[in-house]
Formats: sequence, structure tokens, C-alpha cells
Amino acid sequence: MLRHHPARAEGDFVLYWMIAARRASHNFALDRAIHWAKELGKPLVVLEALRCDYPWASDRLHRFVIDGMAANSRGFAKGPVLYHPYVEPRKGAGRGLLAALAERAAVVVTDEFPCFFLPRMVEAAASRVDARLEAVDSNGLLPLRSASKAFLQAAHFRWHVQRELPAQLHHAPHPAPLRTLRLPRLRALPAAIARRWPAAPPALLRGDARALAALPIADDVPAVALRGGADAARAVLRRFVSERLDDYAERRNHPDDQGTSGFSPYLHFGHLSVHQVLDAVARHESWTPDQLARRPNGRREGWWGMGASTEAFLDELVTWRELAYNGCAFRADYDRFESLPDWAQATLAEHARDPRPHRYTLAQLAAGETHDPLFNAAQHQLLRDGWFHGYLRMLWGKKILEWSSSPQRALATMIELMNRHSVDGRNPCSYAGYFWTLGRYDRPWPERAVFGKVRTMTSVSTRRKVRVERYLDKYA
Repeated sequence: MLRHHPARAEGDFVLYWMIAARRASHNFALDRAIHWAKELGKPLVVLEALRCDYPWASDRLHRFVIDGMAANSRGFAKGPVLYHPYVEPRKGAGRGLLAALAERAAVVVTDEFPCFFLPRMVEAAASRVDARLEAVDSNGLLPLRSASKAFLQAAHFRWHVQRELPAQLHHAPHPAPLRTLRLPRLRALPAAIARRWPAAPPALLRGDARALAALPIADDVPAVALRGGADAARAVLRRFVSERLDDYAERRNHPDDQGTSGFSPYLHFGHLSVHQVLDAVARHESWTPDQLARRPNGRREGWWGMGASTEAFLDELVTWRELAYNGCAFRADYDRFESLPDWAQATLAEHARDPRPHRYTLAQLAAGETHDPLFNAAQHQLLRDGWFHGYLRMLWGKKILEWSSSPQRALATMIELMNRHSVDGRNPCSYAGYFWTLGRYDRPWPERAVFGKVRTMTSVSTRRKVRVERYLDKYA
């Protein structure tokens, strides 16, 4: 709860300000907004807005979000909800839209998201909105507040998941909340609001390149073939469950095999829900929560009561992903070098002056112009596809640490490259990856030059462990 005002009986509608869970199903915040609309007998308005000056704004990120708006326009058209997709046509044009709608609202509901600029944006809105304002957590299977601290190790967080999750599985968001929804329908926004802040034009929602080019955002990071939205997310989910899940554990780390889920961009922008993924996996496995182990065992295998490959997938989807969200929720400094464990900061400082056989500028790293073909291939995939293989992200980060003048510079480089070019950057999992490279969630290892006691990775050892020949042919 951000504003503790009572609901305004005289309000014209309930407002759902959709900022993170950008979907019309499997969405706790939408469910909460529907609850208020039913209780108060009010219409429901959903505002999904996209500003043009967020950090790293680009054609690539805008296109993916706008794809999601197009899908949401179709989704909300199936129910008695007024959906308003607003794309800022010039810097500052959207200022005042939320306040204008909130002034007419009985209640405002929004999403809780613990990363990027969104927490600051919601806090700022709370100081300006004179209405009841609730932020609802739809981030994972576990509520962020199921914990009271940031966990330092995946093993410890896994115990927490296994203790808390069984009870939470009985509280899932509605898979189709609009299907039988009965609410008073608001046909249009107040005329003055609609004139000043009109909905995104149809050409932009359809994917017209000229409409996107007219927006005041960076065009040096172009849109990619990967399309966003709930419809695209469902297609990726169906393909993964039918074609990749059964041998996920064996294929996930091999770039040649293309065995990853591909979910991360859709999870990041809220086009896909973790509950939605679990539902699909459970149906595939003919699984129910009754098959969970009776007691926590802290192990990566054997607790869920599913096949080994599925349990490997769920450990990444739940343990590792929600550990990253936990870190952002409970550490305001999650994106600062000083948030690293003391041992990691100390060992990196001790080796900060070690000779670096190779040093590369940000521009060279960004272009994938190094002596290392595997790093270059990973960076080229990032530039071309807006995403790159999960296993190679670990190597990519370790190489940047090895080739940078300082660990602080390495961190800044990782953040800049991924947050600018990757559709799934700017996310708790992204920051967990950057900081894992520098020692977070890890332990001290045998001491080496440059890395100190931080875990090392080499391209030679990576090529021995995973299949990359076709990958190199494609991207190097």
C-alpha cells in the first residue's frame, strides 16, 4: 500500500496503471483492480503508458513493448474494460496523464517491480496522486515479502522456496479474468483527457516502421525480429513445453542445440507470467502440488516430484530467478559495486593492478572486436538478435572483467552493453548476472591473476564443455 486513503465512492472508475505485469491474464494486479471494480460497482480503466526518455530507450525496446500493447488491445477488447495504450510522442508529453486519471478514480492499482527506475516512479506517483494507491506483486511464484531479507546464496534461498512455496501455490492469479467478467462499461475517457493524451495510433500498434521512426528515441539500436506481446509469449511457451522441456537439462547449456526456453524477454516485460509457465509445465507432467516432497530437502532435484529435466528448469525459473528479485527488493544498492560480498571486493581490489594481457575499449567490446571468437560471437548475437545464450553470458561477463582496467569499469561495461542492447536487460536477473560475474551468490575459488578468488571462466574450457561450432559459424 502506497496511499492509505479509503476508496472514493464518488470516483468514476477504478484505474489499473499497468507498468510491469503487461498482460491481461495471470496477473495479480489486474485481479485486484477487478476486485475493486466489482466491490464498488465501477468501470475498470487500464492505462499502459510508454515514455520516450527512460534509460536506454531505443527502437528495439519500444518495438517490443508496443507489440505487447497491440496484444493487450486485442485481449482487453474481449471484456468490459477500457484499455488505453499511450505512447509518448515527445519528451514530457505524458506528464500529468496519471494524475488526471487518478483524480477521477475511486482506486488506483499498479504493479510492484523491484528494479530499474520503476520503484522510484511509483514512489513519485504516490506523492502526487490523491487517491488510494496499491502496488501489487505479480513478479513470481513467491511474494517478494515472503522473505524479510536479501539472501546471499542460492542454496539458502532454495530452502526458503521449499518451505514457503507449497502454501503459495494455492493462491494463483486468474488464468482468464475477462472471460465472464461483468462490470459497468466506460465507453471512452473524459474528452479533455483523450484529446491531450490520445491512444497510440493503429499504425504504431500494427508495427509500422515509419510510425516508430517518428518517435523521439534512439535509432542506433534497431528493432529485431523477436516480437513481443502475450500472444508471442504463449507461442514460445507452447513450443518450449512440446519441443524442449523433456531434454532441457541436457541441451540448455549448448548454444548449438538452441535448448533454452527463450522466456526471459517476455518475463521481463510481463508479457508472460511465471504462474502461466508452471501451469503449462504441470499439465505436460500431469503434475499437481500434492506431488511435492513432504519436507524441504534443499536439493535441486527431487523436491518437485517431476522429471529430472523439468526440475532443472524449475530450479532456474524459481530458485535463481526469484533469488535475483529478492536481492533487488531488499537491497537498494543492488546495482552498485559496493553491494558485492566483502570477500569479493577485497580480492578484486588486491588484484586491481594485475597486468591485463588484453584491454579493450567499450566501443571494441560493443562491436565484438576482440581476439576471442567466442566472445565476439556472443556479442554479435546480442547486437543482431537482442538476446544471447544464457551460458555464454557467464563467459561474456568474465571476459569483460578480465579485459577491463578495473572491476568497477567491467561492471559499468556489462550494464551498458546488456541494458542497451538486450531485450531482457534492466531486470533483476540481468543485475544478478552482472554481479555473479564479480562474486555475488558465489564463494571464493583458488586465487588467479586479475580475478583473485572470484571464479574464472575461459573460452578454451567453455568450448570443451559445450557445443558451439554451429554457433560460431552463425555469429562469429
